[in-house]
Amino acid sequence: MASNSSTAYYPHRHLLGIEGLSRPEIVALLDMAENAIEVSRQVEKKSSKLRGRTQINLFYEASTRTQASFEIAGKRLGADVMNMSVAQSSEKKGETLLDTAMTLNAMRPDIIVVRHSQAGAAHLLARKVDCSVVNAGDGAHEHPTQALLDALTIRRNKGRIEGLIVAICGDVLHSRVARSNILLLAALGARVRAVGPSTLVPRGLERLGVQVVNDMQRGVDGADIVMMLRLQRERMSGSLVPSSREYFHFFGLDEEKLARAAPGALVMHPGPMNRGVEIDSSVADGPQSLIREQVEMGVAVRMAVLEALAHHLPNV
Repeated sequence: MASNSSTAYYPHRHLLGIEGLSRPEIVALLDMAENAIEVSRQVEKKSSKLRGRTQINLFYEASTRTQASFEIAGKRLGADVMNMSVAQSSEKKGETLLDTAMTLNAMRPDIIVVRHSQAGAAHLLARKVDCSVVNAGDGAHEHPTQALLDALTIRRNKGRIEGLIVAICGDVLHSRVARSNILLLAALGARVRAVGPSTLVPRGLERLGVQVVNDMQRGVDGADIVMMLRLQRERMSGSLVPSSREYFHFFGLDEEKLARAAPGALVMHPGPMNRGVEIDSSVADGPQSLIREQVEMGVAVRMAVLEALAHHLPNV
């Protein structure tokens, strides 16, 4: 378990991505999340670490899992939390992100959690407001808290991350989860593979130290962690994959393909899952699956991030 001194190793006012974070800063957040797990498992889950603070969840894309966990995390820390589903309101009336930023800034929030379809939106917002900003996903760029919760889940189940073989499989091209995980896992010493059809794996990943494999069976061979990704058809332009049935045949994770992984291999998925497209139900609900545990870890990690940022908020 970590002590509260872990916050000293997270010197940033925002969390905009994994890129740029040092190994000690990542570990500090994971250690703080370990403490948050214990809090969340108690009958009395509330603390006063964000009492009097205002947290706005600004979501330009629909979300269930991420938005709900940020809301629960903020409330467990004592913050006043407001959810804004912008797709249902101001954006439809023509208001830009900067217009919304200026409006919200005038309300003097302490933390804004933002999800947006455009890469770089969180960075732009952070330059225009006076409060802390957390990136809850920006286009196909980054999703830092998802990578942190995945790392926490792996560390709790394997006892380490360094030296593990992690196969990230599926639609790597459109996945902000994949990008953040690649950066974080590499920083913590894992051996990362990107597995998928050539049309769904971006060029140049090898520069990040990633092994690219275009065959699913070879990709999961000997892997300690098999992390499946959702097929993001809404972000695709043109036909990058054949039918869902054919995609599942070649790149979907079933028990036969999983049997090629290392003994004791564990399965992950950031959700929402397309059962029968990228993962079979027998695997998703099977004994090697960590998918439900990832959801619990999501609340803990988001509590840790909000608490870490709270140490940089002004007290006057």
